[in-house]
Amino acid sequence: MSSLRNLRENLPYIEDKIGYSFERKDLLVLAFVHRSFINEFRGGRLEHNERLEFLGDSVLGLAVADFLYHRLPDYPEGQLSQIRSRLVDTGACSQYLLKLQLAEYILLGRGEAMSEGRAKQSILADVFEALLGAIYVDGHMNRARSFLLMHFERDFESAIGTPSRNYKAELQDYSQKQFQKPPIYKVMDEVGPDHAKVFHVMVYVNEQEAGLGIGSSKKEAEQQAAFVALVKAGL
Repeated sequence: MSSLRNLRENLPYIEDKIGYSFERKDLLVLAFVHRSFINEFRGGRLEHNERLEFLGDSVLGLAVADFLYHRLPDYPEGQLSQIRSRLVDTGACSQYLLKLQLAEYILLGRGEAMSEGRAKQSILADVFEALLGAIYVDGHMNRARSFLLMHFERDFESAIGTPSRNYKAELQDYSQKQFQKPPIYKVMDEVGPDHAKVFHVMVYVNEQEAGLGIGSSKKEAEQQAAFVALVKAGL
C-alpha cells in the first residue's frame, strides 16, 4: 500500500510528470487520497478526494467541449456530444491517469489495495478527475486547460472519428494471438437487490485469473475485467 509519506516525498516527481508546480501542495496530496484510505489513516485529520473529483469532472467536460467547439466548427451539437462523452467517460479518464504513470501513488485502504484497486477503472478515473480539479483550484481554468492539452491533445485528436475502445474485443484478440484460445468470463458473485444488482466477474486468460471486474451489469463487469487484464498485460 502506497504510504502518505511516500506520496509526499514524491511530490516533486509528480509535479515534473504533470508539468505543473502547485502553490498549495496539499491539493496535490488530496487528489490521490481514496476514501478507503481514510478509514485506516491514523496520522491526524485527512480528507478524501471526492470533492476534487466532483469539480474536476466539470472542468474536464468544459475543457473538452471548448476544444471540440473550436476544433470542429462544422459539427452539429449531437456529434460534438458523442465525441465529448467518449473523451470524458470512465474508460478515457482511467487511461489518462495510466498515461501519466501515477497510479502507484494512489492511497488506498488495505482491502481496496488487495483487490487490485489501482487497476480499477473507476478509481483511476476518479483520481484523474481529482488531479484536474486540484490544478483548477490551484491555478484556475487556463492552467487546467493547458495541462490537458499538453498531455492529451493527441488523444483528443485521435478520438475524433474513431470508435470507442472495446476492451473485451482487444483482450479476445490478445488472448487468441498469444495463447490460441479466447478469454473466459465467470460471474463470481452477485450482490444487492434485483433492481440494483452488482456483478463481480473474473476473466481467465490461458486458464489463469487475469482480472476482476465489478459493474451494474454483466456486460459492464466483463468490460472492466477485460480492462484490468489488459493493464496487467501492459497493453
